[in-house]
Amino acid sequence: MEAPLESPKAAKLVKPRASAPTVRSVSGTTSSVKKRADGVTSAESNVSRSSSMKPTSTANAGSVQRRSSTGTAGKQQENGRSAVANKASPSLSDGPKKSRAVSVPTVSSRPSLEKRTSLLSERTKVDSVKKPAVKASPTSTLRKVPSLTESSNGTSASASSRRMVSNVSLNSPRSSSVTSSATKKFGSQTSSVDKGSSVLSRRKSSTATSRDSRFMMLPQVDLKASDELRLDSRGHRVRSLKQLRLTPKLEFVYLRDNLLSSLEGIEILNGVKVLDLSFNDFKLPEFEPLENCKVLQQLYLAGNQITSLASLPEFPNLEFLSVAQNRLKSLCMASQPRLQVLAASRNKISTLRGFPHLPSLENLRVEENPLLEMPHLEAASILLVGPTLKKFNDQDLNPSEAEIAQQYPAHTAICIRGGWEFSSPELAADSTFSFLLEQWKNKLPQDCIVKTAYVDQPFEEDPCHCHFSFTNLSSEGNIVLKYQWFLGGKTPTDFVPIPEELSEVYWPKREDVGRCLKVECTPLLNDAEFLPIFAVSLPVCPGTGCPKVINLTVSGELVEGNVLKGVPEIAWCGGTPGKGVASWLRRTWNGNAVIDGAEGMEYQLTIDDINSSLVFMYTPVTEEGVKGEPQCTMTDFVKAGTPSVSNVHIIGDIVEDITIKGNGKYFGGKEGLSKFQWFREKENGEFLLVLSNSIEYTVTKEDVGSHLKFVYTPVNLEGLFNCPCLSPPKVFDLKIVGEAREGSKVSVTATVTGGTEGSSRVQWFKSSSSELPYDHEIEALCTSKISKTFRVPLGAVGYYIVAKFTPVAPDGEIGAPAYAISNNVVETLPPGLNFLIVTGEFSEDQMLTASYGYIGGYEGKSLYSWYLHEAEDDEGSPLTEASGLLQYHIKKEDIGKFVSFKCIPIRNDGIAGEPGVFIGKDRVTPGSPTLLSLELNGDAIEGATMVANRRYWGGEEGDTLFRWVLTSCDGTWMEIEGATSSSYSLKCDDIGFYVAVSCVPVRSDGVHGSLVLTEAIGPINPGPPACRSLELAGSMLEGGRLTYHAEYTGGVKGNCIQEWFRLYEGGSKDKLIANECLDLTLADVDCRIEVTFTPVREDGLQGSPKSVSSDIILPGEPKGTSLVLPECFEDNEVSPVKTYFGGQQGTVKYTWFRATEKLENLESDLVASSSEVVGETLVYKPSLDDVGFYLILSWVPTRCDGKTGDTLMAITDNPVMAAFPSALDVSLKQTSSDLYNGVCIYYGGYEGSSLHKWYRESSDGTRICIDGADSSTYEVTDADYSCCLLFGYTPIRSDGVIGEEKISGPSDIIFPEQLQFETLSFKGNQVERETLTVVEQIPSNETQEHIWHNYKKEIKYQWFASNESGADLSFEPLATECSRSYRVQFEDIGRCLKCECFVIDVFGRSSESVSAVTSPILPGIPKIEKLEIEGRGFHTNLYAVRGTYSGGREGKSKIQWLRSMVGSPDLISIPGENGRMYEANVDDVGYRLVAIYTPVREDGVEGRPVSASTEPIAVEPEIYKEVKQKLDDGSVKFEVLCDKDRTPKKAQVMGHLERRILEANRKRIKVVKAGSKTSFPTTEARGTYTPPFHVELYRNDQHRFKIVVDGDNEVDLMVQTRHMRDLVILVIRGFAQKFNSTSLNSLLRIEA
Repeated sequence: MEAPLESPKAAKLVKPRASAPTVRSVSGTTSSVKKRADGVTSAESNVSRSSSMKPTSTANAGSVQRRSSTGTAGKQQENGRSAVANKASPSLSDGPKKSRAVSVPTVSSRPSLEKRTSLLSERTKVDSVKKPAVKASPTSTLRKVPSLTESSNGTSASASSRRMVSNVSLNSPRSSSVTSSATKKFGSQTSSVDKGSSVLSRRKSSTATSRDSRFMMLPQVDLKASDELRLDSRGHRVRSLKQLRLTPKLEFVYLRDNLLSSLEGIEILNGVKVLDLSFNDFKLPEFEPLENCKVLQQLYLAGNQITSLASLPEFPNLEFLSVAQNRLKSLCMASQPRLQVLAASRNKISTLRGFPHLPSLENLRVEENPLLEMPHLEAASILLVGPTLKKFNDQDLNPSEAEIAQQYPAHTAICIRGGWEFSSPELAADSTFSFLLEQWKNKLPQDCIVKTAYVDQPFEEDPCHCHFSFTNLSSEGNIVLKYQWFLGGKTPTDFVPIPEELSEVYWPKREDVGRCLKVECTPLLNDAEFLPIFAVSLPVCPGTGCPKVINLTVSGELVEGNVLKGVPEIAWCGGTPGKGVASWLRRTWNGNAVIDGAEGMEYQLTIDDINSSLVFMYTPVTEEGVKGEPQCTMTDFVKAGTPSVSNVHIIGDIVEDITIKGNGKYFGGKEGLSKFQWFREKENGEFLLVLSNSIEYTVTKEDVGSHLKFVYTPVNLEGLFNCPCLSPPKVFDLKIVGEAREGSKVSVTATVTGGTEGSSRVQWFKSSSSELPYDHEIEALCTSKISKTFRVPLGAVGYYIVAKFTPVAPDGEIGAPAYAISNNVVETLPPGLNFLIVTGEFSEDQMLTASYGYIGGYEGKSLYSWYLHEAEDDEGSPLTEASGLLQYHIKKEDIGKFVSFKCIPIRNDGIAGEPGVFIGKDRVTPGSPTLLSLELNGDAIEGATMVANRRYWGGEEGDTLFRWVLTSCDGTWMEIEGATSSSYSLKCDDIGFYVAVSCVPVRSDGVHGSLVLTEAIGPINPGPPACRSLELAGSMLEGGRLTYHAEYTGGVKGNCIQEWFRLYEGGSKDKLIANECLDLTLADVDCRIEVTFTPVREDGLQGSPKSVSSDIILPGEPKGTSLVLPECFEDNEVSPVKTYFGGQQGTVKYTWFRATEKLENLESDLVASSSEVVGETLVYKPSLDDVGFYLILSWVPTRCDGKTGDTLMAITDNPVMAAFPSALDVSLKQTSSDLYNGVCIYYGGYEGSSLHKWYRESSDGTRICIDGADSSTYEVTDADYSCCLLFGYTPIRSDGVIGEEKISGPSDIIFPEQLQFETLSFKGNQVERETLTVVEQIPSNETQEHIWHNYKKEIKYQWFASNESGADLSFEPLATECSRSYRVQFEDIGRCLKCECFVIDVFGRSSESVSAVTSPILPGIPKIEKLEIEGRGFHTNLYAVRGTYSGGREGKSKIQWLRSMVGSPDLISIPGENGRMYEANVDDVGYRLVAIYTPVREDGVEGRPVSASTEPIAVEPEIYKEVKQKLDDGSVKFEVLCDKDRTPKKAQVMGHLERRILEANRKRIKVVKAGSKTSFPTTEARGTYTPPFHVELYRNDQHRFKIVVDGDNEVDLMVQTRHMRDLVILVIRGFAQKFNSTSLNSLLRIEA
């Protein structure tokens, strides 16, 4: 959307953002990276980047700001400067200076980072190294964007950025290119700029404010892509994709600002890389058609009505996704493996549930979402995304949030995705575990609870343990756990099972570092497998490189002669496995000793090791030489070997009378008394013992002709020996004896030869064949290998029994085994019981257990039942609650009855056998009377009741015996007489003692049980204070006195509390103030008196209050006790002071008399005859007539029931006195505008000559008496204005007594007459840009002239403009126009203006407003002001003309671009350059650019032309370096292209171009055609730099240029890039500078 064009003053300065992406900065637009494959820079890309780097809030720049939906377009430089500034030469270090024009940031001449096929310049290589692309693929459209926010001086670009308007970009995010390659379309594009802008601005004006560049990110159009690859249909009101020509070749599709609501038809775009669908009408989440877009890299969906992303498919190459300003409630969608930027601002996202797996995400934006209310949202995002996240909400990650994220458990991300409500890290461990338990509760066995489930922190090549524990509440069976380990990513996602890792421990490998582990634990209970639970770990940490021994064992039998082997289990922790250091030590009772030479992993035990333990010590060492901690393990004691002898032989000649010697090598500990025997062979082959216990033997005569045998029997020190070697034993006649039937006993018989039989071995097997099988064809029936007798088990039914007999000699020599097999297969028995018994005591509350032996195949579901019998021979009643059980618990109801158990054996095939019944011999006996528990309940307080609660067992309870005892502090106790029940009330005498109760349980049949005594409770404390009785005493008559009598209990009496109350008939009561006695008053008459007594113990404890009330109180006899009259004054009411007694006073008769003298005797008759009656009320007000007389009051006291008492009279002490003189109701009245009158009422005797005064009071309260104003009237003067008037009156009595002066209230503030206007008119022309001035006319009377002259303060003005012209005008105020004059604006043309004004006087009063209205405003003469040219000042930059137009609506104003030589007034016209923008080239170097702007109104009226110019155009700094270097070299060669086909054609074809070598030096230039195998090099053009030599440019082709040597010698050449073309031309012109009027060195600032 493009905003309408506005004046620059509407722009609002906004401080640019300081933050920028730090790593892999992805621009907010599709083509924000500069792509200059042909050296062409888009003017609009320049402006878009500048605006995104330095955002402003101007309405006219809205289109520029809207390009960025993440807030920034690229990565800024570290020091805030652009790359151009960083590389500027010393002479350009200050940057291009600004004269009359304001520079705007433009795209620098740095080449793009896109991979090219052509030759790269040195600068391209430098930039490519310093600023690598986000991805290496040539098809990637995400590139790192260099910052262009500031120029080299850091100020000019910033200023121009703030003042930039939307003239730069009107039709699209990147306005029409002004490069030579787009010249063919330039005219039509530039002509449609204003039209397209106005149409779009009108169509989108309603939503302009809703699209905030901080949150929107929209792509820039790739203008260099061909029409076959790019489709740009923005703002064409497209409703369906079928209206467009979509092809599979399209790679860049821009469909923003349309009316699309369906993706039907987009499947054809299988090669699209950039897809912009922003600001359409997509509502339903139907993104399935996008599945074909496999190579999509950027997707823009901002500004739609999308509610869900659940159907958005997975894109393998998607790197950027913008879904801002939609109606998303969550970010649930498919995983996007390569997504780097996700912009989801301004949605309704309120949860992180279902957050997708985004392993490459670097920038996440969720501003203006309800989700922001979540505490530590940034930490939650770090947990979900992982270590790739670098920016959150366009800001670098907060280090504190990153630290908080590390405090959460490893499984937090899984819980968040599952819907867990994110909480603080302190609560997260318990909260997430509870969340997982809630999810697992339906997966686990019933009554099985997970206690722990976590994984240790894993380290490389270090064992990692998982910890799972369960609690089985049902205790049925044992829980078996199975494990499976998984390997995930950097966050707990994408887990893959690790083969063969099924134990509790896993050793992380080197390739696992940085990845999370997960282990699933599957519980098995009673062979039932349940669903698994899991635990995840933090990422695997790199190993320390220091190995450590995890486990160290020694294998081998600890017997002399055996070889032991050390077996270490080592964690290499990231190091390379090497050879460790091993050593063996011998541990004896007096210490350890190193075994010399034992430094290997193996060691052979010797005789020295016997009865010692060995220590194996091992130190792991890596190949790098890092040693771990040495570990050791110790064996048990080494035993001596079995005594044996080897190499037995005879030494000596076997000759008569010669002594021979027997010899052998002994082994088996230390040798003891070994046995030596000599034998002579007899004729029958047997041997005869001839000598014992000697190793020497002398051959005798009898030995001649016979063999001699020497037998060596080794014996150790303990006496153990080994028999001499004889022939191995053999087995003959092996048979199985017994019946081959289930449960029968069978045995074997055999004959063993070869000496005495030792402990031969017999093993029993079963076989399905009657033939003697091999060992692998039979199945063992028992584990015993010795027993020759065997009971046939059930498992042998249907099989043959096989016995394996292994003969063993006494010396342990084993002979060959023999086998025997039964004649028949084993038969089964019918189901039956071979025994049935019930164990347990047949007594109350005992448990009976039935057991039986089943025979007859495999048992099925045998039936069990229990019965109760009244007699031994009756059938009995079944006990249903014990049916099917082998146990029965005897109840109390079973006492006196027989109990039996019946079992019906049933085989697994359902066949039942004969039932077995067991009945108890005795009846069930009751249990011995026993108290299971005896508790003493109650408080150890006086008056409380102690209760002995017991639990009895043992039949029916009888009269159990109780005894209550008291125990003193010294341990003596005494029984409480009469206390034999189960309860006892504590008495006052028990205070200070301990109380206990003993109980002897008694059964109903009189059997006594054991006595049980409770623990003593106490000491017994005094009881709560209480009042047992309360009575009232005294006269119940008004004037009487009441007292009370209370009886107190509860320890020592303290200060008890008594409260008196008066009870009224309606139930209400008043509290009275009294102590122990109460005097009755009139208020108590007809009421009752209540006293409340609260007992209080000596220690202050209060008891429960008790109350008693009296009868109704009667009134006393009526009488007046006193009557006194006070001093009397005129008009002051006289209230006599009297006292009445006698009940409630009724209607009383009062009589007032006036007497001239004071009477001493106040008898009724005398007073009546000598005085005058003046009143008959209680209160009397003396009048003026009573002054000087005495007053007498007569009072007859009367009770309410009419009964009267004696008359009582009183007289005043002094006559009535006159009142003090005073003034009443002092006020003033205004009789006319200038005349006031004072009014007052006199009081206090007769008035004399009272005084009058007038006062003037100012606003600050200062009051001044007005001199000469002493009458009751006053005339206003000028001095009274803004003041108030007051009237003062001082009363004077006729006897001269002066009263207090009274002053009236102030009058209203005195003001003069209001100011008035006569007429209102305008001065000035009612034309645009003219100034209108208001002229006022005042009335001509004397009063108004006086007031205007003396009291006018200021006049207020307000200007209004009409909404439309016509008879009925409506006006709107112009808020800022409040002066007397108004300059007519462009917006006022055709409208009427109105000015309202009113005058304010010095007193702050405002007059009535008056107004005047103009005729419709006419337009003014066209005019352009503040004309300036914006640009960077280099020959590769884009320049734009800016100015403020006025004079009606602007039409087709004229602009002409010219060049001006420095110091010369001549202007050189630039043909064809009449647009608002101009792209400079090398022809402009050294010249000033001049733009002449002729304003034209829409009706054709022209204004005065205005011009603006730039500073001299300089060479782009990097090109400057190359030019200077090549000019310094003095000779250069360039590889150029020449068209071999000279025929005219519209476009160059690469196939028609041939390579040429352009050689130039300080003297001449030539163009050489390179030689080949068949030709020599030829010179096609050659010459010096003398005129008319010159170099021409082609403005429509930035690759071509022409070298003209003279009129007949010229050549057209081409280069690959504009950069190369500029370099060639500047170098040639540098060599030819001595023939030019202006030295190029001066233009380039090169020293000659």
